[in-house]
Amino acid sequence: MPAVGTTHRENTMGTLHNTTALVTGGSRGIGRAIALRLAADGAEVAVHYAGNDTAAAATVAQIHDEGGRAFPVRARFGDDGALDTLFDALAGRRLDILVNNAGLGSGHPIAEMTPQEFQQLLTVNVTTPFFLIQRALPLLNDGGRIINIGSTASRFAVSTQIGYTVSKAALESMAPSLANELGPRGITVNTVAPGAVRTDMTAGYTSIPEVRASIEAITALGRLGEPEDVADVVALLAGPAGRFITGQTIDVSGGTYLGPIIPA
Repeated sequence: MPAVGTTHRENTMGTLHNTTALVTGGSRGIGRAIALRLAADGAEVAVHYAGNDTAAAATVAQIHDEGGRAFPVRARFGDDGALDTLFDALAGRRLDILVNNAGLGSGHPIAEMTPQEFQQLLTVNVTTPFFLIQRALPLLNDGGRIINIGSTASRFAVSTQIGYTVSKAALESMAPSLANELGPRGITVNTVAPGAVRTDMTAGYTSIPEVRASIEAITALGRLGEPEDVADVVALLAGPAGRFITGQTIDVSGGTYLGPIIPA
């Protein structure tokens, strides 16, 4: 299997043929869009999910229907032995692309945050990706890609997301150090930071016209994100075009909260 970023890969015009990708939280929302896109580009995709068998089966089935290759991997992050379960399912395989997308959200200000919720956020959003990367390094081919899904929450203040913000800022901070360490192997490490993205999991606020309008009003491109907007950037970083980008956070928010928008 050729490593991501090799001369052979660069001659395939941006495709991911003969590569294997692991996408955590890959059965729904942004993760699903990433899994579909990487599979469409030619990668075999391990679609990790926590427990929604129906959603995972539907994602894998769609990839197969479109001529791609995928298989489901069930492991509930935060449970004891979750990483053992995940890597048992990958036994005998090498990896070229690791996308750490799985995560928990939170809608509580600091006064309402419990130690239990805060610890769960750190476990799923920070500790698990950290040790997943550690476990994946022996499987990751030289020239591979590690892509963490962060959030614009680390760039601007939302008081009701403080626990989530702390966890995503910690996740984002991994990339520069890992990029430096893994650079000699040709492995790139980057963070993709979406803003508000329209998915079934964000429908609780993105479906409210007033909330949607307020977000659009502070976004340079004037609309909410779609999962495919994020998936396209992940695909760029995962493919040959991303071979010289590492240690970076790429904001994929359509320019949310860049400053006052003054009508012309």
